[in-house]
Amino acid sequence: MLVLVVDSSTPAVTAALAEVSADGVALRAQRCTVDARAHGELLAPQVEAVLADAGARVADLTAIVAGLGPGPFTGLRVGLVTAATMGQVLDVPTYGVCSLDAIGHPAAAGEPVLAASDARRREIYWAVYDGAGQRIAGPNVDLPAVAAERARDLAVTATVGDGAHRYADVLGLPVRAEPRYPDPLALVGLAAERIRAGAPGERLTPLYLRRPDAVAATGHKPVLP
Repeated sequence: MLVLVVDSSTPAVTAALAEVSADGVALRAQRCTVDARAHGELLAPQVEAVLADAGARVADLTAIVAGLGPGPFTGLRVGLVTAATMGQVLDVPTYGVCSLDAIGHPAAAGEPVLAASDARRREIYWAVYDGAGQRIAGPNVDLPAVAAERARDLAVTATVGDGAHRYADVLGLPVRAEPRYPDPLALVGLAAERIRAGAPGERLTPLYLRRPDAVAATGHKPVLP
């Protein structure tokens, strides 16, 4: 089964094609560009590029997997709208995966790990994973010091992700180099059981965790003196 994978929850804009079989999951093509200001411009061309790299057509897709965030409103919605629209047009199921899971799950190495991405405003999106890569706390958005305190309570031994790199001094734990951003192989791997089972497609509900900066006006200012 040929599956498209997209994630735009972080500055890394990612598109990949994966093959899901009874034996496992393998990537056939991948494109990733780190640019926090160009999610809308980059994602569609990258989807087209991975299809070309794999010698596949849009009609060959049997499912779509998307990172649900958490992430900033503007960037995150690009990936989710793209995935949802393609799923509707192609009549294929869409499956969502917490984007932090695709950072923390592959980084788990027998001991708890904190996965973090940059939430701006000097905050991070974070979650904690046990030694088997299962999420045991989060996702949340907090100051790095708050996440660090929670990590200590859960006996975390290392951190991973772009947020961990940015706030390593506050988190006070060893930082694992990779994955810095959501790993597309992990994204599709975490959805593979649903894909193999032919589970019904899911509504792709974004994990924003905070309200958008832009809000509708609640009143009207007088324009006449």
